[in-house]
Amino acid sequence: MAGIRSFSIFQRSPAWPTNQLGLPKGAYPRPCTCQLSQFPKPMPESPTSTDLSLESSNLINVVSLPRAADRKYSARTLEELVESIQTVLRRSSDPAHTLNLIDTVQRLGISHHFEEEIDEQLDRSCDWNVGEDLFVTALRFRLLRQAGKHSSSDVFQKFISKEGKLKDFLAEDRRGMLSLHEASYLATKNEEILLHAQKLTRTSLQQLMPLMSSNCSSYVAQALKLPRHLRMARLESRNYISCYRKEKNFNLDLFQLARVDFNMVQQLHNTELTEIVRWWKQLGLVDKLSFARDRPLECFLWTVGIFPEPYHSSCRIELTKTIAILLVLDDVFDSYGSLDDLVLFTDAIRRWDLGATEHLPEYMKICYMALFNTTNNIGYRILKKQGWNVVPHLKRTWIDIVEAFLVEAKWFNKNHVPSPEEYLANGVTTGGTYMALVHAFFLMGQDVTNETAAMMEPYPNLFSVSGKILRLWDDLGTAEKEGMLRQAYNAIRTREVFSSEKEAREHIRNLISSSWLELNGELVSPTAALPLSIVKASLNLGRTAQVVYEHGDDENASCVAENVQALIYTPIG
Repeated sequence: MAGIRSFSIFQRSPAWPTNQLGLPKGAYPRPCTCQLSQFPKPMPESPTSTDLSLESSNLINVVSLPRAADRKYSARTLEELVESIQTVLRRSSDPAHTLNLIDTVQRLGISHHFEEEIDEQLDRSCDWNVGEDLFVTALRFRLLRQAGKHSSSDVFQKFISKEGKLKDFLAEDRRGMLSLHEASYLATKNEEILLHAQKLTRTSLQQLMPLMSSNCSSYVAQALKLPRHLRMARLESRNYISCYRKEKNFNLDLFQLARVDFNMVQQLHNTELTEIVRWWKQLGLVDKLSFARDRPLECFLWTVGIFPEPYHSSCRIELTKTIAILLVLDDVFDSYGSLDDLVLFTDAIRRWDLGATEHLPEYMKICYMALFNTTNNIGYRILKKQGWNVVPHLKRTWIDIVEAFLVEAKWFNKNHVPSPEEYLANGVTTGGTYMALVHAFFLMGQDVTNETAAMMEPYPNLFSVSGKILRLWDDLGTAEKEGMLRQAYNAIRTREVFSSEKEAREHIRNLISSSWLELNGELVSPTAALPLSIVKASLNLGRTAQVVYEHGDDENASCVAENVQALIYTPIG
């Protein structure tokens, strides 16, 4: 984000209000009505895989048309498909068949149609006796943990010999070993049996790959490169639907529903993106500020990753707006504003009043107005829909971000090299994770109570760990560029001595893996009080960070463009 870019906690916002719609007159800040530019004329050109730009100039009113093959499916036909699969899910009693069906439905991206049925079957699965079937044991473990349900790693003890190796009868169980390998990535800290199993299965699968069919070896290669638990859900569905026909247990109803559902959600994303680009053009930041990044499409990709479910449409739209503004603020602090002006700008945002802009340069007034209006408008939408005044919480995230940006600016100005801990703590904030997840929590509005809202201050550890993953992926992906611009703040080089760039990168990847262990712990913690929806959004943010930053500066823009092309513009045939 800026990362999307320390943990420092500021007690600025008032206590969570007990009144909902009964706010005192004047208690809610009204957005400024000034406009910075006029609507642009529509540009209907459709992007192609070879010329897709991440900038907004060619995106207005770009919508991919429904395929003729999809139009033949009426709402009734789709409803019948859903009902048919619901019936199969409810009646299924065979452990292997039921769990494999759930896994397939989730991987195809259609689980949002069957959330109740899946939840019921997973609860039942805890009582199933699956004996020494490694495939089913590992699959049940993974599905339960993905759903935030308890599942002990002790179930794998029976598959490990006293010598610490996989038992002999598993030597040819490729399916079971792959299932165990995937399950091992749901490990939490100190679950040594899973970490050990991950190493054992990796070695065994690598040795068995030459003996596998091309289809099977392809799945194994993908799992070894990037396990299912770490993949961006919507992108995984796009890829899996395309190759699902080759599956041994291919189900035509599942395939038809998945394909049509994907294309219908893609149409929804088109509509969302059109609204976002119109808002962005009307905001006029790119027209007024020559240095501002014009990347609404990339910002939208983040929210598709965080909110893959189609029913989170408004969340994607509103969060994309905040990320787009975050990029502009990052540019102000990182490459344009003088230190004196940045101090004034930070103080103005602390005050959160249009009168605070009086002594700011003109370009900062424009940025301030955009931030102020957008945040208050989002807060107003949440107030109307849910009855909660959340502006104090949203405002606090922006104050924390600009204060963290200012810390970096002062480091740079004084040639101060922070410790790795100091850098990461501040970098989690500047990366935008706290801002994104606090906004996400209130935009989703699921299980928002006085108690859960109070957990947003100080920020939950869940958000901090997710933000650390984002920050580290950002450092890996932009190391070369940021090494030239701001070497002092690159975590790879910050007071750490490595014999090579490769060693430094391996160190960062190990930190990311360790952070995932902690994040998994937050998912299945028996004392967790946060709604599962925001927990899953936090995990999704970490997954999306890898998609956006994995390939580094040279390939990043083209890879992001390719993913956008696949997810937003190219329907599945």
